[in-house]
Amino acid sequence: MEKDKLYKLKSEASSLKPILNIGKNGITDPVIEEIKKQVKAYRLVKIKMLKTTPEGEDLKQAAEKLAEATGTTLIEVRGSTVVLYK
Repeated sequence: MEKDKLYKLKSEASSLKPILNIGKNGITDPVIEEIKKQVKAYRLVKIKMLKTTPEGEDLKQAAEKLAEATGTTLIEVRGSTVVLYK
């Protein structure tokens, strides 16, 4: 992805509120399906991974897994927040 587009998407994402919180059950099929629906509707989504998430210790790897499972592009991982784009 081009740097200009990446910068623009990060800028847009900064004003978004997380559409989904992933908690103690982690990344499950219903979570993946919900993210797919949200991405289809909004194209750019922000997701919050709570501290109780089993994948929380390696957030970057979990975010990459989530992007692959939903067919999206990982834009940014900041703290416990993940931004995906399609």
